[in-house]
Amino acid sequence: MEEIKKAAKEIKRAKYLLICAGAGMGVDSGLPDFRGDEGFWKAYPIAKKLGLNFQALANPRWFDINPRLAWAFYGHRLNLYRITAPHSGFEILLNMPHNKFVFTSNVDGQFQKAGFDEKKIVEIHGSIHYLQCTVPCSDEIWENNENIEIDMEKFEALNFPYCRECGKIARPNILMFGDFKFVDKRVDIQIARFEYWLSQIDGGLVIVEIGAGKAVPTVRNMSEKIRALSGAKLIRINPRESEGADIEIKKGAKEALEGIKRFMI
Repeated sequence: MEEIKKAAKEIKRAKYLLICAGAGMGVDSGLPDFRGDEGFWKAYPIAKKLGLNFQALANPRWFDINPRLAWAFYGHRLNLYRITAPHSGFEILLNMPHNKFVFTSNVDGQFQKAGFDEKKIVEIHGSIHYLQCTVPCSDEIWENNENIEIDMEKFEALNFPYCRECGKIARPNILMFGDFKFVDKRVDIQIARFEYWLSQIDGGLVIVEIGAGKAVPTVRNMSEKIRALSGAKLIRINPRESEGADIEIKKGAKEALEGIKRFMI
């Protein structure tokens, strides 16, 4: 409780808020975080039968060798993200009166769904709501308006999208494991906006990092980099890996943010 009070105090007196979010941010909305092989296999039991962990399945090679499997995985995630409502923690952050920016490794689009400004979000690993060519034949990226039907018994996509330019199979505009074909044009624009936002900060920045683990440390690294450069306080919300921050909150996202809100009133 003491750490929650400290966090509320720091946020209350801040002018700028950098929200850094990993997979743990979506857990309270009912989204899987794929923590460890068992966690992934619980969400995708067919992957266990195939002997594939998250790193093995989230690989662009499947779009070449077995697109029905690749699109079963990403199509299922797309459908899940579309029907999932962001938990109350998103709204709490949204309603904080700060000048805010979001840096996230999540590809689910939940921050946009919760009402955050599209122009003040970096989705460093891309977004499932955009498509690109698997080749890729160009740096074209387009909105993913596809409805992917999946045979869950066989775990096969019954349909999948094609590139609008060359007609080859399309894939989500997501940075996968071992991925040398990710089109980073959209992410580069987001990063440019983020860097400009950072350059305008004249003190009074607080970093709130939520649900970012060490397994893929992209978000943690960014939090720590900005803290080192700016001297900002780092609040780390993580039930298992909260160490290394100025304020360490060993709770899930929703519980922690609801606690912070109570002490900010």
